[in-house]
Amino acid sequence: MVTPESIHLSIEQGMATEHLSVDGDGQHFEAVVVSGEFAGKSRVQRHQLVYQALGDRMREEIHALSIKTYTPQEWENSCKT
Repeated sequence: MVTPESIHLSIEQGMATEHLSVDGDGQHFEAVVVSGEFAGKSRVQRHQLVYQALGDRMREEIHALSIKTYTPQEWENSCKT
């Protein structure tokens, strides 16, 4: 069964993150990922990095995942507003 915790663990093991949160109800999930790896990358490239961290789980187990990606600086700026 897919849980927010199992998605969190997969992302955490697959890439360096400074902040990571995953919420969901077992069907639909939302992840907030903050990583220095996102610097200079487009939104599509950032999502591809997260999908890569999830590997086959994204194709086989996870059917609805909303992803919000930030660099550490973007995250810090968003927390100030």
